[in-house]
Amino acid sequence: MSISKYNAEGYYSPTEYEGLTNVMREEKAKRFRPLVYICSPYAGDIETNTANAKKYCLFAVHQHSIPLAPHLLYPQFMDETSEADRNLGLFFGIVLLDRCHELWVFGDTVSAGMKAEINRAKRKNQPIRYFTANCEEVKPNENSSR
Repeated sequence: MSISKYNAEGYYSPTEYEGLTNVMREEKAKRFRPLVYICSPYAGDIETNTANAKKYCLFAVHQHSIPLAPHLLYPQFMDETSEADRNLGLFFGIVLLDRCHELWVFGDTVSAGMKAEINRAKRKNQPIRYFTANCEEVKPNENSSR
């Protein structure tokens, strides 16, 4: 829908134009959902870590965000035991991270892959939020590995 600076009779109407523009802007803001990168462990206990990553994604949806969890996608068709595939998957994740609004880190364990994602977000000055495994937000400890 386009908004005209002129009313139905063809007269210039800046007040109507500004009012309608503000209403349109507010409606667009209500629909906006930021793309957030879900950073959580995958290797090790893959079954539990996959279930946790799904839980974190659902949490992000409930927080009015669009979750992106590459570690739920790439292992479906790439071999996690292959170093080449794993490195390629980590590279793909970093590329996707650059397109996200924020990085959300979950849990107490920070794997090597997660550390790379956190470092990348820090270098790009992306906002980073930390959560417990129960999806409670926490402030990062400056002395920890986070």
